[in-house]
Amino acid sequence: MEIKYPYLPNGRSILYVQGSNPFMVEAMRIRNTQSTDKWHPTGAVIVKDGKILGGGANQSGFKNPHLIEAHANGWCVRKWFKAKSGTKYWLCPGCSTNKKHAENMAVRDAIKKTSAKEVNGADLYLYGHWWCCKECWDGMIGAGIKNVYLLENSWNIFK
Repeated sequence: MEIKYPYLPNGRSILYVQGSNPFMVEAMRIRNTQSTDKWHPTGAVIVKDGKILGGGANQSGFKNPHLIEAHANGWCVRKWFKAKSGTKYWLCPGCSTNKKHAENMAVRDAIKKTSAKEVNGADLYLYGHWWCCKECWDGMIGAGIKNVYLLENSWNIFK
């Protein structure tokens, strides 16, 4: 089955692992414990040489728990306007902007904990989504992320 990703840079591909993969398990744990975007929670880890360098979860623009809950229950301007996935984050204050997506949060965390040089050549494992937006790809490519792994069958689970 060929997946039609909304965005995929030339020369890049997305790889898949089973849910039992220890790095995917950690990305899921981070998603479940750190994401404040309850509408579409995601978590990611940066891995190099079998070691987790950092991780991050997407963050809602809302800080108030009642607004976060309302957003999780469908109060989303992007949804109302039927914005395509990966676009028009500015419409909804509850949606994570690309700077606060799990991929970019994980890259920044890994660089902070190690160094940009150490992150270069690392892999990223993402749990909670079926593709990566252009801005996240730009950040990962800029950091030198080699491979991006998603959960097997993620296009059916998270689409």
